[in-house]
Amino acid sequence: MVRRDRLRRMREWWVQVGLLAVPLLAAYLHIPPPQLSPALHSWKSSGKFFTYKGLRIFYQDSVGVVGSPEIVVLLHGFPTSSYDWYKIWEGLTLRFHRVIALDFLGFGFSDKPRPHHYSIFEQASIVEALLRHLGLQSRRVNLLSHDYGDTVAQELLYRFKQNRSGRLTIKSLCLSNGGIFPETHRPLLLQKLLKDGGMLSPILTRLMNFFVFSRGLTPVFGPYTRPSESELWDMWAGIRNNDGNLVIDSLLQYINQRKKFRRRWVGALASVSIPIHFIYGPLDPVNPYPEFLELYRKTLPRSTVSILDDHISHYPQLEDPMGFLNAYMGFINSF
Repeated sequence: MVRRDRLRRMREWWVQVGLLAVPLLAAYLHIPPPQLSPALHSWKSSGKFFTYKGLRIFYQDSVGVVGSPEIVVLLHGFPTSSYDWYKIWEGLTLRFHRVIALDFLGFGFSDKPRPHHYSIFEQASIVEALLRHLGLQSRRVNLLSHDYGDTVAQELLYRFKQNRSGRLTIKSLCLSNGGIFPETHRPLLLQKLLKDGGMLSPILTRLMNFFVFSRGLTPVFGPYTRPSESELWDMWAGIRNNDGNLVIDSLLQYINQRKKFRRRWVGALASVSIPIHFIYGPLDPVNPYPEFLELYRKTLPRSTVSILDDHISHYPQLEDPMGFLNAYMGFINSF
Protein backbone atom coordinates (compact mmCIF):
# COMPACT_ATOMS: atom_id res chain seq x y z
CA MET A 1 0.00 0.00 0.00
CA VAL A 2 2.81 2.39 0.95
CA ARG A 3 4.65 1.47 -2.23
CA ARG A 4 1.61 2.14 -4.43
CA ASP A 5 1.13 5.50 -2.73
CA ARG A 6 4.77 6.38 -3.37
CA LEU A 7 4.49 5.41 -7.05
CA ARG A 8 1.33 7.51 -7.36
CA ARG A 9 3.09 10.55 -5.89
CA MET A 10 6.05 10.03 -8.23
CA ARG A 11 3.73 9.89 -11.23
CA GLU A 12 2.02 13.09 -10.09
CA TRP A 13 5.42 14.74 -9.66
CA TRP A 14 6.50 13.80 -13.20
CA VAL A 15 3.20 15.04 -14.60
CA GLN A 16 3.77 18.38 -12.87
CA VAL A 17 7.33 18.53 -14.22
CA GLY A 18 6.04 17.76 -17.70
CA LEU A 19 3.34 20.41 -17.50
CA LEU A 20 5.93 22.96 -16.44
CA ALA A 21 8.51 21.86 -19.04
CA VAL A 22 6.18 22.03 -22.05
CA PRO A 23 5.53 25.81 -21.96
CA LEU A 24 9.16 26.49 -21.04
CA LEU A 25 10.38 24.44 -24.00
CA ALA A 26 7.83 26.06 -26.29
CA ALA A 27 8.96 29.50 -25.18
CA TYR A 28 12.62 28.52 -25.68
CA LEU A 29 12.03 27.22 -29.19
CA HIS A 30 10.49 30.56 -30.16
CA ILE A 31 13.27 32.75 -28.84
CA PRO A 32 13.70 35.50 -31.44
CA PRO A 33 17.07 35.82 -33.19
CA PRO A 34 19.59 38.17 -31.57
CA GLN A 35 19.69 41.78 -32.67
CA LEU A 36 22.35 42.65 -35.20
CA SER A 37 25.43 44.38 -33.84
CA PRO A 38 26.18 47.83 -35.31
CA ALA A 39 28.96 46.31 -37.45
CA LEU A 40 26.77 43.49 -38.79
CA HIS A 41 23.88 45.89 -39.34
CA SER A 42 26.22 48.14 -41.33
CA TRP A 43 27.32 45.13 -43.42
CA LYS A 44 23.72 44.30 -44.23
CA SER A 45 22.79 47.92 -44.96
CA SER A 46 25.68 48.34 -47.38
CA GLY A 47 24.73 45.19 -49.30
CA LYS A 48 21.98 44.41 -51.78
CA PHE A 49 19.67 41.58 -52.76
CA PHE A 50 18.90 39.95 -56.08
CA THR A 51 16.31 37.30 -56.84
CA TYR A 52 17.16 33.78 -57.96
CA LYS A 53 14.12 31.65 -58.86
CA GLY A 54 11.97 33.59 -56.42
CA LEU A 55 14.55 33.50 -53.62
CA ARG A 56 16.34 36.55 -52.24
CA ILE A 57 20.13 36.35 -52.24
CA PHE A 58 22.23 38.85 -50.31
CA TYR A 59 25.47 40.15 -51.79
CA GLN A 60 28.14 42.81 -51.43
CA ASP A 61 29.68 44.58 -54.41
CA SER A 62 32.35 47.22 -53.82
CA VAL A 63 34.13 49.30 -56.43
CA GLY A 64 37.81 49.53 -55.66
CA VAL A 65 40.76 50.55 -57.82
CA VAL A 66 39.65 52.80 -60.70
CA GLY A 67 40.89 51.69 -64.09
CA SER A 68 41.74 48.14 -63.08
CA PRO A 69 39.94 45.34 -64.95
CA GLU A 70 40.38 42.88 -62.08
CA ILE A 71 37.36 41.28 -60.38
CA VAL A 72 37.44 38.99 -57.34
CA VAL A 73 34.48 36.91 -56.19
CA LEU A 74 34.56 35.62 -52.61
CA LEU A 75 32.88 32.35 -51.61
CA HIS A 76 32.38 31.81 -47.87
CA GLY A 77 32.35 28.70 -45.70
CA PHE A 78 29.95 26.73 -43.51
CA PRO A 79 28.08 27.69 -41.34
CA THR A 80 28.80 31.38 -41.58
CA SER A 81 28.43 34.02 -44.31
CA SER A 82 30.02 36.66 -46.52
CA TYR A 83 30.80 38.59 -43.34
CA ASP A 84 33.73 36.19 -42.93
CA TRP A 85 35.62 38.41 -45.39
CA TYR A 86 35.15 41.73 -43.63
CA LYS A 87 38.69 41.86 -42.19
CA ILE A 88 40.33 41.72 -45.63
CA TRP A 89 37.63 43.55 -47.60
CA GLU A 90 39.30 46.96 -47.64
CA GLY A 91 42.64 45.43 -48.55
CA LEU A 92 41.07 43.70 -51.54
CA THR A 93 39.51 46.96 -52.77
CA LEU A 94 43.03 48.42 -53.01
CA ARG A 95 43.96 45.77 -55.58
CA PHE A 96 40.74 44.92 -57.44
CA HIS A 97 38.26 47.05 -59.33
CA ARG A 98 35.29 44.98 -58.11
CA VAL A 99 35.12 42.96 -54.89
CA ILE A 100 32.01 40.78 -54.79
CA ALA A 101 30.71 38.37 -52.18
CA LEU A 102 27.38 36.69 -51.55
CA ASP A 103 25.60 34.78 -48.82
CA PHE A 104 24.84 31.37 -50.28
CA LEU A 105 21.23 30.18 -50.16
CA GLY A 106 20.53 29.06 -46.59
CA PHE A 107 23.26 31.28 -45.10
CA GLY A 108 23.54 34.77 -43.63
CA PHE A 109 20.98 37.25 -44.90
CA SER A 110 19.89 35.18 -47.89
CA ASP A 111 16.61 33.25 -47.89
CA LYS A 112 16.56 29.90 -46.09
CA PRO A 113 13.68 27.90 -47.57
CA ARG A 114 12.54 24.70 -45.91
CA PRO A 115 12.02 22.03 -46.85
CA HIS A 116 14.58 22.44 -49.62
CA HIS A 117 17.18 20.27 -51.32
CA TYR A 118 20.32 22.33 -50.80
CA SER A 119 23.14 21.42 -53.15
CA ILE A 120 26.56 22.60 -54.27
CA PHE A 121 25.23 22.60 -57.83
CA GLU A 122 22.51 25.10 -56.95
CA GLN A 123 24.96 27.35 -55.09
CA ALA A 124 27.24 27.39 -58.15
CA SER A 125 24.29 28.34 -60.33
CA ILE A 126 23.47 31.18 -57.91
CA VAL A 127 27.02 32.53 -58.25
CA GLU A 128 26.65 32.45 -62.05
CA ALA A 129 23.25 34.18 -61.78
CA LEU A 130 24.75 36.92 -59.58
CA LEU A 131 27.45 37.67 -62.15
CA ARG A 132 24.79 37.83 -64.87
CA HIS A 133 22.72 40.16 -62.66
CA LEU A 134 25.75 42.44 -62.35
CA GLY A 135 26.44 42.30 -66.10
CA LEU A 136 29.81 40.60 -65.54
CA GLN A 137 29.07 37.20 -67.06
CA SER A 138 31.57 37.71 -69.89
CA ARG A 139 34.37 39.05 -67.69
CA ARG A 140 37.28 37.01 -66.36
CA VAL A 141 37.03 36.64 -62.59
CA ASN A 142 39.33 35.58 -59.79
CA LEU A 143 37.74 33.23 -57.25
CA LEU A 144 38.76 33.34 -53.59
CA SER A 145 37.09 30.67 -51.48
CA HIS A 146 37.00 29.08 -48.05
CA ASP A 147 35.66 25.74 -46.71
CA TYR A 148 32.16 25.17 -48.19
CA GLY A 149 33.00 27.83 -50.77
CA ASP A 150 35.94 25.72 -51.96
CA THR A 151 33.52 23.04 -53.13
CA VAL A 152 31.31 25.60 -54.88
CA ALA A 153 34.47 26.88 -56.59
CA GLN A 154 35.31 23.33 -57.69
CA GLU A 155 31.91 22.98 -59.35
CA LEU A 156 32.34 26.37 -61.06
CA LEU A 157 35.76 25.20 -62.22
CA TYR A 158 34.26 21.99 -63.62
CA ARG A 159 31.69 24.00 -65.62
CA PHE A 160 34.43 26.32 -66.85
CA LYS A 161 36.49 23.31 -67.98
CA GLN A 162 33.49 21.84 -69.78
CA ASN A 163 32.84 25.20 -71.48
CA ARG A 164 29.22 25.06 -70.35
CA SER A 165 26.76 27.72 -71.38
CA GLY A 166 26.40 30.40 -68.73
CA ARG A 167 29.56 29.38 -66.89
CA LEU A 168 32.03 31.84 -65.41
CA THR A 169 35.29 32.59 -67.15
CA ILE A 170 37.76 31.93 -64.36
CA LYS A 171 41.14 33.65 -64.40
CA SER A 172 42.49 32.20 -61.16
CA LEU A 173 41.40 30.25 -58.10
CA CYS A 174 42.60 30.54 -54.52
CA LEU A 175 41.25 28.02 -52.02
CA SER A 176 41.61 27.98 -48.24
CA ASN A 177 41.06 25.41 -45.49
CA GLY A 178 38.31 23.43 -47.18
CA GLY A 179 37.60 19.71 -47.27
CA ILE A 180 38.25 19.28 -50.98
CA PHE A 181 39.35 15.68 -50.30
CA PRO A 182 36.66 13.65 -48.48
CA GLU A 183 39.27 11.17 -47.25
CA THR A 184 41.16 13.79 -45.23
CA HIS A 185 38.11 15.77 -44.09
CA ARG A 186 37.30 15.47 -40.37
CA PRO A 187 33.84 16.98 -39.69
CA LEU A 188 32.97 18.02 -36.14
CA LEU A 189 30.84 15.73 -33.98
CA LEU A 190 27.84 18.06 -34.18
CA GLN A 191 28.14 18.10 -37.98
CA LYS A 192 28.11 14.30 -38.05
CA LEU A 193 25.06 14.15 -35.78
CA LEU A 194 23.12 16.67 -37.85
CA LYS A 195 24.19 15.23 -41.20
CA ASP A 196 23.22 11.64 -40.35
CA GLY A 197 20.76 12.19 -37.51
CA GLY A 198 17.65 11.22 -39.47
CA MET A 199 14.57 11.85 -37.33
CA LEU A 200 16.82 13.33 -34.63
CA SER A 201 18.20 16.14 -36.82
CA PRO A 202 15.11 18.42 -36.75
CA ILE A 203 15.04 18.16 -32.96
CA LEU A 204 18.75 18.98 -32.66
CA THR A 205 18.47 21.99 -34.95
CA ARG A 206 15.58 23.38 -32.89
CA LEU A 207 17.48 22.85 -29.64
CA MET A 208 20.64 24.51 -30.94
CA ASN A 209 21.47 27.75 -29.13
CA PHE A 210 24.34 30.20 -28.83
CA PHE A 211 26.05 28.14 -26.13
CA VAL A 212 26.01 24.95 -28.23
CA PHE A 213 27.07 26.84 -31.35
CA SER A 214 29.96 28.69 -29.72
CA ARG A 215 31.23 25.60 -27.93
CA GLY A 216 31.14 23.71 -31.23
CA LEU A 217 32.79 26.36 -33.41
CA THR A 218 35.50 27.72 -31.12
CA PRO A 219 37.74 24.58 -31.31
CA VAL A 220 38.28 25.10 -35.06
CA PHE A 221 40.12 28.35 -34.28
CA GLY A 222 43.70 28.48 -33.06
CA PRO A 223 44.36 28.87 -29.32
CA TYR A 224 45.54 32.49 -29.70
CA THR A 225 43.15 33.56 -32.44
CA ARG A 226 39.75 32.51 -31.16
CA PRO A 227 36.86 34.88 -31.83
CA SER A 228 35.60 37.18 -29.11
CA GLU A 229 32.14 36.64 -27.69
CA SER A 230 30.84 39.56 -29.75
CA GLU A 231 32.28 38.02 -32.92
CA LEU A 232 30.65 34.71 -32.09
CA TRP A 233 27.34 36.51 -31.56
CA ASP A 234 27.70 38.07 -35.03
CA MET A 235 28.16 34.60 -36.52
CA TRP A 236 25.21 33.25 -34.55
CA ALA A 237 23.02 36.19 -35.57
CA GLY A 238 23.76 35.40 -39.20
CA ILE A 239 22.76 31.78 -38.67
CA ARG A 240 19.57 32.61 -36.73
CA ASN A 241 18.47 35.17 -39.34
CA ASN A 242 15.46 33.73 -41.20
CA ASP A 243 15.53 30.69 -38.85
CA GLY A 244 18.72 29.42 -40.42
CA ASN A 245 19.40 27.03 -37.56
CA LEU A 246 16.47 24.95 -38.86
CA VAL A 247 18.16 24.26 -42.22
CA ILE A 248 21.66 23.38 -40.97
CA ASP A 249 21.02 19.64 -41.28
CA SER A 250 19.91 20.13 -44.90
CA LEU A 251 22.93 22.29 -45.72
CA LEU A 252 25.27 19.69 -44.23
CA GLN A 253 24.40 17.27 -47.01
CA TYR A 254 27.27 18.94 -48.87
CA ILE A 255 29.57 16.54 -47.00
CA ASN A 256 27.83 13.58 -48.63
CA GLN A 257 27.88 15.40 -51.98
CA ARG A 258 31.65 15.80 -51.70
CA LYS A 259 32.03 12.04 -51.41
CA LYS A 260 29.60 11.28 -54.22
CA PHE A 261 31.11 13.76 -56.67
CA ARG A 262 34.76 13.49 -55.63
CA ARG A 263 35.94 12.47 -59.11
CA ARG A 264 34.13 15.39 -60.73
CA TRP A 265 35.35 18.05 -58.32
CA VAL A 266 38.89 16.88 -57.56
CA GLY A 267 39.29 16.06 -61.24
CA ALA A 268 38.39 19.64 -62.14
CA LEU A 269 41.18 20.97 -59.93
CA ALA A 270 43.71 18.54 -61.35
CA SER A 271 42.93 19.11 -65.01
CA VAL A 272 42.71 22.88 -65.54
CA SER A 273 45.64 25.09 -66.48
CA ILE A 274 44.66 28.32 -64.71
CA PRO A 275 46.76 29.47 -61.71
CA ILE A 276 45.61 27.73 -58.49
CA HIS A 277 46.78 28.53 -54.99
CA PHE A 278 45.94 27.25 -51.50
CA ILE A 279 46.22 29.30 -48.29
CA TYR A 280 46.46 26.91 -45.35
CA GLY A 281 46.08 27.37 -41.61
CA PRO A 282 48.03 24.25 -40.49
CA LEU A 283 46.39 23.82 -37.08
CA ASP A 284 43.06 23.01 -38.72
CA PRO A 285 41.39 19.98 -37.05
CA VAL A 286 38.92 19.70 -39.94
CA ASN A 287 41.64 19.39 -42.62
CA PRO A 288 44.56 18.14 -40.50
CA TYR A 289 48.24 18.61 -41.11
CA PRO A 290 50.18 16.86 -42.60
CA GLU A 291 47.67 14.42 -44.17
CA PHE A 292 45.73 17.09 -46.04
CA LEU A 293 48.77 18.98 -47.32
CA GLU A 294 50.56 15.82 -48.46
CA LEU A 295 47.54 14.70 -50.47
CA TYR A 296 47.02 18.19 -51.88
CA ARG A 297 50.60 18.46 -53.14
CA LYS A 298 50.51 14.96 -54.56
CA THR A 299 47.19 15.55 -56.36
CA LEU A 300 47.88 19.13 -57.50
CA PRO A 301 51.65 19.41 -58.03
CA ARG A 302 51.29 22.55 -60.16
CA SER A 303 49.41 24.47 -57.48
CA THR A 304 51.28 26.82 -55.19
CA VAL A 305 50.68 26.82 -51.41
CA SER A 306 51.03 29.38 -48.62
CA ILE A 307 51.28 27.92 -45.12
CA LEU A 308 50.46 30.45 -42.41
CA ASP A 309 51.84 30.47 -38.85
CA ASP A 310 51.65 27.24 -36.87
CA HIS A 311 48.88 28.50 -34.59
CA ILE A 312 46.49 29.49 -37.40
CA SER A 313 43.59 27.10 -37.87
CA HIS A 314 40.41 26.68 -39.92
CA TYR A 315 39.41 30.37 -40.41
CA PRO A 316 42.68 31.93 -41.64
CA GLN A 317 41.05 35.07 -43.08
CA LEU A 318 39.67 35.88 -39.61
CA GLU A 319 42.55 34.56 -37.50
CA ASP A 320 45.39 36.14 -39.50
CA PRO A 321 43.86 38.63 -41.93
CA MET A 322 47.16 40.34 -42.76
CA GLY A 323 48.99 37.06 -43.33
CA PHE A 324 46.07 35.80 -45.43
CA LEU A 325 45.89 39.00 -47.48
CA ASN A 326 49.66 39.06 -48.07
CA ALA A 327 49.60 35.44 -49.18
CA TYR A 328 46.74 36.12 -51.59
CA MET A 329 48.35 39.27 -53.03
CA GLY A 330 51.59 37.36 -53.51
CA PHE A 331 49.66 34.79 -55.55
CA ILE A 332 47.68 37.34 -57.59
CA ASN A 333 50.81 39.33 -58.42
CA SER A 334 52.70 36.23 -59.55
CA PHE A 335 51.00 35.87 -62.93
